[in-house]
Amino acid sequence: MLRRTVLAGLPMALASPRLRAQTSYPNRTITLIAAGAAGGPTDTITRIVADNMGRHVGQSVVVESIGGSIVGPQRLATSRPDGYTLMINNIGMAASATLYRRMPYDVLTSFAPLGLVSDAAMTVITRRDFPAEDLRGVMAVLAREGDRINLATAGLGSAANLCGLLVQSAAGAKATVVVFRGTAPAIAELMAGRIDMICDQATNTVPYIRDGRVLVHGVSSPERLPGLPETPTAAEAGFPGIAMSTWHGLYAPAGTPEPIQEFLSEALRATLREERLRQRFAELLTAPATEERASLDFHRRFLPEEVERWRPIIQAAGAYAD
Repeated sequence: MLRRTVLAGLPMALASPRLRAQTSYPNRTITLIAAGAAGGPTDTITRIVADNMGRHVGQSVVVESIGGSIVGPQRLATSRPDGYTLMINNIGMAASATLYRRMPYDVLTSFAPLGLVSDAAMTVITRRDFPAEDLRGVMAVLAREGDRINLATAGLGSAANLCGLLVQSAAGAKATVVVFRGTAPAIAELMAGRIDMICDQATNTVPYIRDGRVLVHGVSSPERLPGLPETPTAAEAGFPGIAMSTWHGLYAPAGTPEPIQEFLSEALRATLREERLRQRFAELLTAPATEERASLDFHRRFLPEEVERWRPIIQAAGAYAD
């Protein structure tokens, strides 16, 4: 049975009878891996979740930031499946199944999806003196100039990389892709005028957009963002192919006992109801996952669907890594 000290302040809905009957979990600190560069969007989302999740699991939740598309998931895949090491990763989790020909784990079998965490739109931004006033103009320059345009990404499988593939496909051109260790240094180069454009999460770009250090030309969401009401959607500008949401999901290692998975999924949904978390997400123009999307069943279906969604896009672009 779960210890009383663990249950203190814990909603009874989270204290699963199956879990109480089979384990004393959790009885120590939980490590939550942020599968992204320190200070980047995934790191930010992970820290907000960790700050609010502790009261719903009855233990401290500490964040371990591990950059790189492969390193964070590999760390989780080789962890004991006991519920004490978890991970938040983004849309790149699904893309990596196709991007990398050799992987130290299997995206669909090495992890236990526990529920989606958040959704954020992408923004197409350029340096301040880029010779275009709107998204149509940006795409015309890209189509005309091709590889003379520098397009930044945060590495293969990153949200910026995937959105960049959609932008190039919509323009019918290939830019020169410049890879950075995270979007923070990429945007620094964009503001310095040494990079032409990037397609990155609103979570990350809004502060720079609001203070005028970069220009925003479109968003990838189906509707305009409340925080950027003057910025049209890509579909409004005539480019419906630039449509994507950068989602984050919570994972445990494969083989984690089902009662612990259920407990953690319930704790995630309770965390996403926290008003403090919802306010922080709103400041970042990020939406918390709905109750349905934050569930075990949804995430288990969703991940393979996303793998298949991105496979032909990546194959058409020939964007592979050994």
